[in-house]
Amino acid sequence: MSETTQLIETLKRELRARKLTYRDVAQALRLSEPAVKRLFSKGRFTIERLEQMCGWLDLTLSELVQLSASTVPALQMLDASQETRLVSDERLLLVAVCALNHWTADDIVRTYRLTRAQCLKLLLTLEHMGLISLMPGDRIRLRIARDFDWIPGGPIRQYFMTHGLGDFLEAGFTGDGESLAFVQGMLTEAARAELALELRRLKSRFASLHDDCTSAPLTHRQGTGLLIGLREWEPHIFARLRRQSDA
Repeated sequence: MSETTQLIETLKRELRARKLTYRDVAQALRLSEPAVKRLFSKGRFTIERLEQMCGWLDLTLSELVQLSASTVPALQMLDASQETRLVSDERLLLVAVCALNHWTADDIVRTYRLTRAQCLKLLLTLEHMGLISLMPGDRIRLRIARDFDWIPGGPIRQYFMTHGLGDFLEAGFTGDGESLAFVQGMLTEAARAELALELRRLKSRFASLHDDCTSAPLTHRQGTGLLIGLREWEPHIFARLRRQSDA
């Protein structure tokens, strides 16, 4: 659904909520009722006409936009076919990751070997998938929920395990701000559940810091990876030494 269509649908909802008819709108705007019906059916509202409608409904144009945005459910997860589409085209995946990290179209074109036309074509694909809305001036508006995530075991995570995990771990983790820790122990179910809760909080904190940093210039933000894993585990080299009765 386009931004204009969303605004018009929001206006219709406001009219229904206030028990107003197209005849009431026609009288307020000094138009014929058929003209008002054509306005709504064809969506040919000018900014001036929208402002006129908002003034009559005692709304600002900004409030109408906010009402419209609040009615569009935020995307929480892509489906498997959409994730497959992303991993099958490295340029589309690149632009998706940049958009999710609040890059502008100018940032993407300035940094990577993409023409503006190529970048916009890829952004339109992401818009069709529901990840973003491409606004006037090529501004990118995310349409994802705060807890947006990739499908567990889905194409994106499989792609990361195959192409990203080794690349991520091959560094020495000795640079400023880098760290790598690994611990192993024996925990009860209750202790593991408590630890899992702490890890979820850490993930949420990471997302919060990510949002807080979006106002900073791109040159002041660095791509940062955080790998979190928790599972019941015994190294294979140990497991194969178990007595048969304990296997």
